[in-house]
Amino acid sequence: MAQTIEAYVGNALDEAKLSKLHYKVISLIAAGYFFDVIDLIVLGALIPDMISTKFATPGEAAMIGSATVFGMFIGGIAQGEFSDRFGRKAVYQFNLLIFGVFTILGGLASTAWMLVACRFIAGLGLGGEQPLAFAYAGEYSPKAIRGRILAFVHFIGGACVWPLSTLFTLAFRDQIGWRGIWIVIGIGALIVWLFRFTLPESPRFLATHGRGNEALDILERLGLKRPTEALSTDAASNTKTDPFALVFSRFPVRVIAGMVCFSAFFGVAIGLGGWLPNIMHDKGFTITKSLTFTLGMNFAVPVASLFMMYALDKYGRKITSVCAFIGAGIMAIVFANVGNDTELLVAGFVMVFFIQVAGNSMQIFASEVFPTNARASGFGWAAGVGRLSTAGIFIAIPWVQKGYGLNAVFACIAVLLVIAAIGVTQLGPEARQRGLDEIAPPTG
Repeated sequence: MAQTIEAYVGNALDEAKLSKLHYKVISLIAAGYFFDVIDLIVLGALIPDMISTKFATPGEAAMIGSATVFGMFIGGIAQGEFSDRFGRKAVYQFNLLIFGVFTILGGLASTAWMLVACRFIAGLGLGGEQPLAFAYAGEYSPKAIRGRILAFVHFIGGACVWPLSTLFTLAFRDQIGWRGIWIVIGIGALIVWLFRFTLPESPRFLATHGRGNEALDILERLGLKRPTEALSTDAASNTKTDPFALVFSRFPVRVIAGMVCFSAFFGVAIGLGGWLPNIMHDKGFTITKSLTFTLGMNFAVPVASLFMMYALDKYGRKITSVCAFIGAGIMAIVFANVGNDTELLVAGFVMVFFIQVAGNSMQIFASEVFPTNARASGFGWAAGVGRLSTAGIFIAIPWVQKGYGLNAVFACIAVLLVIAAIGVTQLGPEARQRGLDEIAPPTG
């Protein structure tokens, strides 16, 4: 029997050598992801200024953060569904446009509640960026180095952004204020949006949605030959399956495990990251010193991504993530009990390193365990619920600190991280150096 179109395309991409088009696609995906992450990081650095200038009360500041992640919950789920139905490229362009425009409008907001509304709408665009970034990049990546490529996307878009964003805020917050910071981010996102018009569609998506010839045309642009024999088709060559139904009927354990893992990771990385400068400020540090210490800790994020480039394809996604989640839980307790500035910086650096290795190994893994016709939806549901949980955690952190003390905050964080370590083991089969269709084949 002749090979099917989706099998041919999948195998060709799995075994491909990197071309100029590969580098272009990966670079533009990483650039968009950069602005996804920078937005969340600077929020924590801008909260003290919003409060000190009387623009927002602490309660309103928490609502601003929660509105963003609630928008991301809806955006991640909706855009995952749309991407699996209508294609990666169109949805990928739409989300960055929404994010850029409403980030700029948020910087111009006259009241805290207007900013809450703008942050919610920006979050709708932001929520779709992450599921699509890893799904899109993973579908172009050769299987032998897919972990390295996805770790590179994270290195540029999700890691280097941490120290760079903190440096940018330190350097310019006094000159342009919190409003100017957000306006610059929005403008940067719109510039990337313009460049991304040149992105091609995912050949895997085309091959599973009745557009096989278009998929083969893109393979030629990647330097891959067209088949010498006629290809057959089957139900998966033009799938009509509802992505939502497929995810929850075929992969319920994977998506629920993903929800648990993302809730823990985002809750800690975003919730703690957002409030850490304010926690340190409450302990007697100036805002500038709090941001400086946060900058030092944030250098752990690119170090974590560099480690992932080696570990994911060498040891695998599961073992890397599980060990790092447990290490992060231990370091959370250590961080809460350090006695001086140096110990605080060192413990914070190690804690952030483990959190980032754990969470990002997990989310790369989660982007690989669903089939092409439901990949963005499965990831979107897991990440979306994780974002929604973060909205509650973002509000809970100052509440727990005020009522029970800082040690209680970090004890709760440690428990969340251990739960996430267990959840990773239920995400699916190990994906190291395996083709995406081996892990979860497309269905009709």
